[in-house]
Amino acid sequence: MNTTLPLPETMIPGQPWSALAPMQDVTTLPFMRLLGHYGPPDLLFTEYFRVHGHSSLESHIVDSIALHDTGRPVFAQLIGESLPDLKRTVGAIHAANLPVAGIDLNMGCPAPKVYRKNVGGGLLRDPAAVDRILGCLREAVRGRFTVKMRIGFEDDRNFKTILKLIEKHQVDLLSLHARTVKEAYRSAVHYEYIQQAASTLTIPVLANGNVTSLKKGLWVLENTGAAGLMIGRSCIRNPWIFRQLREHYAQEPIFQPTLADVREYIERLFIATLQPGRAERFHINHLKKFLNFIGLGVDLEGKFLHEARRVSTKAELDIVCDRHLIKDGRAQQAFADEPLKGLVARPNCETAQGCSL
Repeated sequence: MNTTLPLPETMIPGQPWSALAPMQDVTTLPFMRLLGHYGPPDLLFTEYFRVHGHSSLESHIVDSIALHDTGRPVFAQLIGESLPDLKRTVGAIHAANLPVAGIDLNMGCPAPKVYRKNVGGGLLRDPAAVDRILGCLREAVRGRFTVKMRIGFEDDRNFKTILKLIEKHQVDLLSLHARTVKEAYRSAVHYEYIQQAASTLTIPVLANGNVTSLKKGLWVLENTGAAGLMIGRSCIRNPWIFRQLREHYAQEPIFQPTLADVREYIERLFIATLQPGRAERFHINHLKKFLNFIGLGVDLEGKFLHEARRVSTKAELDIVCDRHLIKDGRAQQAFADEPLKGLVARPNCETAQGCSL
């Protein structure tokens, strides 16, 4: 008998779910709070807790669970392969009474430093290990147990087998990024695998991968039959995307951000990510992780991206932002719905080594 648990209700009853994809160094407490300001998704997912023999619950991830103040349910993600340590970590989350809506297993991280340890996306090479881990976690988790994965490691040879294991262990939700681990973020997204999972499994499947806009999200839902959308890098560029989805389903006017709105967003990002004692240049360098994506919607020539990547102080950043987002009538110019063609975010996830985003 299927005893999977239903997901928390969407903010607008009956609409497809929207979810914040877990991204290391991005889905932190400050970014979750910012999404709460601009319009949160239905579901939040944390950065992953690293699980190994000496691991403990990282305090900054605990804070993102307990203090995000968005009013939306949050799922705690784990990455690891040691059964005793996975069980211990789940027990620690329960013992701490952390207000989680469920616990999620990472089976998709494409960073080589991760998959070489046979965790994250590396697990997809070993269905027997997946079987053991899913069984261990299904037994240990009190409540919803969910999985985020890719379609395979270097090909799809284990895809159908792992879908059967998802069903066997009564996982409550599958979030599927429809690329292989080796493809990282460079290839086209193979949405037909999401359609296959959604039509095969009896549980909700969230579509993940290049959901770049409201229009693209609606296309993905229509063409995959997914129960909802999980959005990662595109909500760094456009933090209004979850609001836009809700407005569409509520048949309300769709908010169209201007470059002035983007200027305000960057200022809020700067303030939200301040850390006591961190040197200004390190703070600015951290902010570039976000600016690399925001810049994809500013100008076709990529001048904002070029200049923003070279600033080292807040004063320099302000000059660049004002020049490209505010001055000479730009404030009321529409922010592009889709990433502009020919521009590349160019963090390490655009290289052959992959990354955590």
